[in-house]
Amino acid sequence: MSDALQLPVVDLSSPDCLSTANSIRQACIDYGFFYLVNHGVDEELVKKVFEQSGKFFSLPVEDKMKLVRRNHRGYTTLNTIKLDSTSSSTKGDTREGFYIGPPADDLNQWPLEEDLPSWRSTVETYYRKVESVGTKLLSLIALSLKLDEDFFEKIGALCNPQF
Repeated sequence: MSDALQLPVVDLSSPDCLSTANSIRQACIDYGFFYLVNHGVDEELVKKVFEQSGKFFSLPVEDKMKLVRRNHRGYTTLNTIKLDSTSSSTKGDTREGFYIGPPADDLNQWPLEEDLPSWRSTVETYYRKVESVGTKLLSLIALSLKLDEDFFEKIGALCNPQF
C-alpha cells in the first residue's frame, strides 16, 4: 500500500467541456494540482524537443552567446536568473535557458540551420502545440470559475505568450 498522493486526472480530449471544467475546479480546490492527459502534445514530439535542446545546450558557450537574450528571446547564460528572491546569495540559479515567443512576431533568435538541423522547426512545432493546450486549458479554467469561456482571451491573457 502506498501513501503517495494520487493527483486527479483531467482528460483534455473529453467532449464535455462543463464536466471537464468542473473536474479542474475540484482538483484545484482539493489538491491545487491535476495531471493532464490526452492534451494533444505527442510524446514523440516531447522527446524530440529534449533531444534538440540537449544538442543546443551542448554547443560551445561562444556559439550559444551568439544568441544571447534580446527582446526577452534567446539564450540565457548560467547564473543569470535568480528565482529565489529571498536568498542572500548574489549568484543566480545554476541553469541555462532558451526563451521563445510567438513565431509570427519574428523576434525569436535561432541557431543556424546548418549548425542544428531541424532545431527551429521542432521548437516552433512544440510551441504551437503547447500554446494550443494552454488556450484550451485557460478556457476550461474560465468555465470552472463561472466566467465566459473566452474571458482570458478577452482580457489579453493570451497575448504574446513566451516560453
